[in-house]
Amino acid sequence: MSTAPTEDDVALAPPSRARAARLLDWLERVGNRFPDPIVLFLAALAATWVASSLLAGRDFGLVDPRTQAALQINDQLTLRALASFMVGAIQAFVTFPPLGMVLVMVIGVGVAERSGLVGGALRGVLSIASPRLLTPLVAVAALASHLMSDGALIIVVPLAGALFYVAGRHPLAGILAGFAPLSGAMFANFFPYALDPIVAGFTEMGARIIDPAYRVNPLSNYWLAIATAVVVVPVTWWLVDRVVEPRLRGVAVDGDPALMPTAPPLTSRERHGLWMASAVAVALAAAFAWVVAPPASPVRAADGSLTGPGSPVMQGLIPLMLVFTLLPSLAFGLVAGTIRSHRQVVDAMATAMSAMGYYIVMVFFAALFTKAFADSNIGALIALEGAEALRALAMPPAVTIVGIVLLTAAIDFLVPSASAKWALLAPILVPMLMSVGIAPELTQAAFRVGDGPVNLMTPLMPYFPLVLAFCRRYVTGFQVGTLMSLLLPFGVAYLLAQVVMLLLWWGVGLPLGIGGRYVLP
Repeated sequence: MSTAPTEDDVALAPPSRARAARLLDWLERVGNRFPDPIVLFLAALAATWVASSLLAGRDFGLVDPRTQAALQINDQLTLRALASFMVGAIQAFVTFPPLGMVLVMVIGVGVAERSGLVGGALRGVLSIASPRLLTPLVAVAALASHLMSDGALIIVVPLAGALFYVAGRHPLAGILAGFAPLSGAMFANFFPYALDPIVAGFTEMGARIIDPAYRVNPLSNYWLAIATAVVVVPVTWWLVDRVVEPRLRGVAVDGDPALMPTAPPLTSRERHGLWMASAVAVALAAAFAWVVAPPASPVRAADGSLTGPGSPVMQGLIPLMLVFTLLPSLAFGLVAGTIRSHRQVVDAMATAMSAMGYYIVMVFFAALFTKAFADSNIGALIALEGAEALRALAMPPAVTIVGIVLLTAAIDFLVPSASAKWALLAPILVPMLMSVGIAPELTQAAFRVGDGPVNLMTPLMPYFPLVLAFCRRYVTGFQVGTLMSLLLPFGVAYLLAQVVMLLLWWGVGLPLGIGGRYVLP
């Protein structure tokens, strides 16, 4: 039987392995000392104020594309500017694009979780699978569970381990099959989920530095996301069955059976609930198709477009997604018996909203930074100067996009939060690439491809200790280094696969998503 490495094993390991262990230790120490994202936004706000004061009054020889006048930096440390900042702070917060979209979506997701619809659907799908097909089905379920955001880790990962264990396969392979695509392939998904409007909102704020009227559809990368999910599933299948399980053959399952999670079968009421939820979803889809089918439908744009920026359907996409999430969840809960009164529904919504407390606080400071950054004109200056530098380098657009992917992956080592990273990067990268003709939606896609895979290669991932705890329920001596060594191939493979997928999709000219563009006129 092989066991997980101890500290003595690391000390006696070959130099290359010892160096790798020291590197991981160093990354963990640096990451633990890295400021909270909220502090980063405060620092960025202070830096913006100071920089605007130092740069105000200088002639940069640049023309502001919004006004066609000479670009000027506005000093944000004058009394007039500070008074204007204070007056507009609340408005900047409550009108911040990602805030409302995310909070509305969370209402439906909260009911879906508390009603048991998501967990029941996962158990229903995975319980009918043969042991050989467990890996791809777990991967599909993990990607679909992006709908639940962080809550998916608590449901999918232990459930996958239990199903592998019951099927006679190593439970740690099941845990990795669920955790890797869930946290390492954040861009790949079959259904829209909460991160889509968050990222799109920050992209839109960055784009408006150049074009104040620019709008970004939350589903502007959706078609590429679906295609990427289709690629991630076989990659996960091959890695779990061909790489991970062979390495786990000698690792004994020695945990306390009482602590090992189980995968209970669906009850009769839950099965009926799933059928009812499916029927409601089909009915909603049919009703939606009936409403939008006529060319003169009032939910279409003036030119008859259903997906254009002026379409009421696109403008009301988030509330529409709420309806498609909420009603099937209610149908499941009422039939399955998990919802017995309206108070449980309200409590589910309130509980889901309360979990967003940290996000709301972070958005407040992100909104203040974004307002000061936009008012100062520093974003436009960086965009125009950066665009001139890119033109001078004369790099192919594909090289620039891959550079954005790698930059995101590098920052992911220290700032795992996708929303925090993009809130800082979008005001700089989006307008800069717009100035050389690269559309915001393509820049956003490059960010999303780079965001995620590194989460699997760093112990700074907030849920890393939770996954380690799940593993130790089955293998008591399981260590951090062993878990990271098993996850490393997933991170590398996901990053490579997603970059190749993005370049191929772009090269063929397939649509990025609804309203998504590659280039600007």
